[in-house]
Amino acid sequence: MKRTTALVSALAFGLLTTSALASVPEVQVDRIGNDLTPMGSEKAGEKTSIGDIPEWTGGLASVPGNVTYKPGDHLADPFGSDKPLFTVTSGNAGQYGDFLTDGQKGLLKTYGDYKMNVYQSRRTCALPDAVYQANKNNAKVGELTGGGNGVGKAILGSPFPIPNNGLEITWNHLLRYRSFKSTRQFAAAALTRDGDYTLQIVQDDAIIKWADPSKKSAEDLNNISLFYLANTIAPARSAGNVVLVYESLNAQLQPRQAWQYSPGTRRVRRAPNIAYDNPGTNSDGLSTSDAFDGYNGAPDRYDWEVLGKKPKVIAYNNYKSGLAHYKDLLTPLHANQDLVRYELHRSWIVQATLKPDMRHVYARRVNYQDEDNWSVAATELYDGRGQLWRVQEIQAVQCYNVPSCGTGAELVYDLQAGRYLALTMQNEEPPANYFADELNVSHYTPAAMRQLGVR
Repeated sequence: MKRTTALVSALAFGLLTTSALASVPEVQVDRIGNDLTPMGSEKAGEKTSIGDIPEWTGGLASVPGNVTYKPGDHLADPFGSDKPLFTVTSGNAGQYGDFLTDGQKGLLKTYGDYKMNVYQSRRTCALPDAVYQANKNNAKVGELTGGGNGVGKAILGSPFPIPNNGLEITWNHLLRYRSFKSTRQFAAAALTRDGDYTLQIVQDDAIIKWADPSKKSAEDLNNISLFYLANTIAPARSAGNVVLVYESLNAQLQPRQAWQYSPGTRRVRRAPNIAYDNPGTNSDGLSTSDAFDGYNGAPDRYDWEVLGKKPKVIAYNNYKSGLAHYKDLLTPLHANQDLVRYELHRSWIVQATLKPDMRHVYARRVNYQDEDNWSVAATELYDGRGQLWRVQEIQAVQCYNVPSCGTGAELVYDLQAGRYLALTMQNEEPPANYFADELNVSHYTPAAMRQLGVR
């Protein structure tokens, strides 16, 4: 009832419309920190026929007392003693149908041994106080610009904590808080049907200008929301390939700028193909550039529509799968589902439909975004015939050492090819550093990437 009341209230004030110019009334802004969390989600819990969603009580904002952690460690699992409440299989999927995504139903139908272990729901998402303060201000001033292709006036936190439409919800994902400067090393694997794979090891780092604590508004960013650099270091045949990206805050003013260095040619080239539906880096053709992280880049090729907010079973608090060895996690046809944790969380459902005058290999995509962290947790990708083609799962992990509502492994299942791609796995890599103060903008130039790529 509380969830329904909140949605009706939003609609009554003109929220969730398609207008890019809709504003948030003061009475709605005042809900943040009251019946809404500092992130803009519903604070109250909810009872359902398959389990309860708890009230948000602050999340994991610091290292929990039941784990041992020191800087440089992988995140220990504070819920390691939890047991599954139930398991969804192809045999009982109909019993849980209202709480599954269509992508999950597709996986259960395609792979007879696919299953989902569902655990107690824990709303662990928590962010720094400065982000909470920014969220409340953003609710007052944040606006879409460039026909929805950019954001103005907001900064640091979610640009639209109380969203008016599907574009604003999508921008909340694109600009969600992920710390200011960070470095990490991750593994990627494109598995054959038989389960064979070669690990691609990548070192990447970013300066997320949107999260720069010294900036006061989007207008201070010179239309760049982040600098990103990725250097493939293994296997030997791929080592030295470097990608550099300047992500635009408003693609109408300046599209994404990207460069690529190849050790074979020893040249830096502009790379406009690192965008939209071009094959993703290290994806073996199993994903597109704009599908990395669930969705990234300009939203201009699609019309975005809110289909509602509903309780859905999504991958959440996946510490266990993030600590597993690759050989145990990466099994034929799909990941080892004994290691993946699912929970029931309210999720925004946003459908992107390709505009009539635009081109993309995905004619339609449906994103499921957790209400607390705004991040895309699951995605369905449809081909031009309207057939379900690929299914994505991005596993949420609360980084209680930051704090940040982070993500672990990203899985892309190609149901037509019977293969899958595993990205951003840090299981056997050094832990990410979310306080990489040594990074500076001189690191993100074509000249610097040429030096980095020399083997």
